Amino acid sequence: MEFKIVNDAAACEADILVVGLTRHPENTKNWQDFSERFNGKLEDWIKQGLSFDLNSIVAYPTLSGSIQRVLFVGLDDRKKLTEDIVRTAFALAGKELAKKKIRHAAVYLDSFQNDAVNAENAAYLAAEGITMGTYSFDDYKTSSNEADVEMETLSFLTDGNEDEVSASAFIGHVFGQSVNEARTLVNMPGNLLTATMLADYAQELGDTYGFETEILGKAEMEELGMGAILAVNQGSVEEPRLIVLKYKATDGFEDPLALVGKGITFDTGGYSLKPKDGIVGMKGDMGGAAAVLGAMKIIGELQPEKNVVAVIASTDNMVSGNAFKPDDVITSLSGKTIEILNTDAEGRLVLADSVTYAKQLGATKIVDVATLTGGVIVALGNDKTGALANDDAFFDLFMGAAKETGEFVWRLPLTESDKKRIRKSDVADLNNSPGRDGHMIFGGGFVGEFTEGTPWIHLDIAGTSHAASQHDLGPQGGTGAMVRTLAMLVEKMAEQQ
Repeated sequence: MEFKIVNDAAACEADILVVGLTRHPENTKNWQDFSERFNGKLEDWIKQGLSFDLNSIVAYPTLSGSIQRVLFVGLDDRKKLTEDIVRTAFALAGKELAKKKIRHAAVYLDSFQNDAVNAENAAYLAAEGITMGTYSFDDYKTSSNEADVEMETLSFLTDGNEDEVSASAFIGHVFGQSVNEARTLVNMPGNLLTATMLADYAQELGDTYGFETEILGKAEMEELGMGAILAVNQGSVEEPRLIVLKYKATDGFEDPLALVGKGITFDTGGYSLKPKDGIVGMKGDMGGAAAVLGAMKIIGELQPEKNVVAVIASTDNMVSGNAFKPDDVITSLSGKTIEILNTDAEGRLVLADSVTYAKQLGATKIVDVATLTGGVIVALGNDKTGALANDDAFFDLFMGAAKETGEFVWRLPLTESDKKRIRKSDVADLNNSPGRDGHMIFGGGFVGEFTEGTPWIHLDIAGTSHAASQHDLGPQGGTGAMVRTLAMLVEKMAEQQ
């Protein structure tokens, strides 16, 4: 997408112009000059009953001039505008632009600004929101509808600094585009996105951005002793993959942050078989891997001054005569033994070996992200990501990133009593399923047993990685949850260097 900066309203050309409409629009910066562009029609449209209500949206034909239509988005009270409100408004506008198959759009940037949102912020949010809003998944129907039209140019009508507005728009587009790629990964069926195919995607990402890439197959995992990942893979005809991408901001690769993702490409639950209603949709059990890969795309594009290593364990969890079973005892890469009480608690097993491997690669801080438990949905609903952490300062930094991206995260407690239940077993060091009560805490807490004191954050996106219906920022299906927050965390850590 090409970004253009236009200072003169009379010179603005586009198929459609997006305008934020607040109460008393005449108080909008440069409104008089802008209004003259339409020979008084703006005032007529507003008198005819345009809605100022938040997120109302309507298009009017201009009937003359180089702008064919104006798309009004209701913002209500300008004084109350926040970045979240503006982002949502642009995402809704993006959906309309996609429906209308717009190739060349423009934004009256001043109409989305107030004391809290300046021109650069608004440009970033416009590019990010519109990019996410225009997303659709290319399905596999043979009677395919007409191909989607991609937007070619987005112009900004503003008197803001051209270089800063353009740079902000570029970054917003990178964030939105990376979310969309993660959404596509989550939406792909398990027979078309196997562990091998996910590794191939990661390899292409590494080749594109110059990441140092390591892909471990089954033989290499057996040699290293990755017993937890291998146990989950036992029932499958598809080989597992351990994916490692290193972004080296420094030659010495000092103090790297590890982003660890769960990459279960389909989860039957194994011998602890899921019910028929619960098994549908398990193609998305690699949402954590998608989040990490999306974040790595942003990192590759923006090149922050912070070393990052991505570690993703990928396999499916199937039932067969070779599959692992309840009552089995396995040995993880760390050497810790695990009693299997539930084969459907497999995500924490692959994360355990992934976290250990990340530490072996030198990680000094770790964030793991996974569609780990139904318990997080019971506790927090489908619209909130649950978190655990063992380091308050690290978590505070992370929450600063989450607030900037507008992704809601809620921290749950992890107590010594919880840890004792995870460590309770007559035959092994740990058990993988202490009970259904506090399920999210036990699932994440199990992963924490392998961090060995390294500052760590666990993110359970079982509810937020998939939307059952259309939502403000996109369509039904994969959401790309945590892509933007993980990347923003890296940016914040870079600023601290």
